[in-house]
Amino acid sequence: MRSQADGSHYTSIGEVPLVPGIDGVGRAADGELRYFILPDTALGSMAEQTVIDRRRSVAIPSGADPIQIAAAMNPAMSSWIALRRRIDMPAGQSVMILGATGNAGRLAIEVAKHLGAARVIAVGRRADRLKGLGADSIVTLDEDAQSVTAALGEAGERVDIVLDYLWGAPTHDALSAIIPRRADDNQTLSWIQIGSVAGVESAIPSAALRATNLHLIGSGQGSVSTRDIVSELESLAEAVTSDAFTIGARSVPLHDVETEWNRSAETTDRVVFTPSRGNE
Repeated sequence: MRSQADGSHYTSIGEVPLVPGIDGVGRAADGELRYFILPDTALGSMAEQTVIDRRRSVAIPSGADPIQIAAAMNPAMSSWIALRRRIDMPAGQSVMILGATGNAGRLAIEVAKHLGAARVIAVGRRADRLKGLGADSIVTLDEDAQSVTAALGEAGERVDIVLDYLWGAPTHDALSAIIPRRADDNQTLSWIQIGSVAGVESAIPSAALRATNLHLIGSGQGSVSTRDIVSELESLAEAVTSDAFTIGARSVPLHDVETEWNRSAETTDRVVFTPSRGNE
């Protein structure tokens, strides 16, 4: 929501005034709870009430915690859609998460495992935040450059898929470390660009595209149609409801949004803003 509000998100159109928020859980007039995603609009979900297109929504499974659904769906969707709609991922493949410390990256570890990955490598800073999420190995970017290069090269020798939430210099460095160490240059390496928290541009080594079977693609709104995204919502909601993923969530009344918005992130918990009026 922050990037949407400040206009830096790649889908931002510069229209103001703006109500941020592209998804949420809402209670319809008949009392039914539905998870929804919104079309490109300045009237977002961070409000007491909003207008949705029911075709872009799914009913929440019976007994599901709406706070957990609201907290998990959006960050989990990034890796779920990438692995389900941007590539064909046979069971048993190896997946590297570049930028696994954030909420979406942490969930990507569990999403990849849930969808059949045999091995998941978590790459990021603050390795202590990556423990206990099911990654088979961890590469921390907090070490010296030589150690990081060696660790990335070893981890990427036989990796099949990279989910990249970083971009910028880390992507250049990771490619430069991994490509020379590939055990089989003909093995497909699907590098899926999802986020750009480390920079919106990255210098891609030309040799990476010539020396190995590198498939560089992106995943997001536009590269995946709305119809395809919506078609995945029900199965993703069921996975969230089944406790397949670890998600720390806390609810905050919407009237406290200003305080919460300016608070420094002290934990990895997801904040879910809830209607301030108690009867909604």
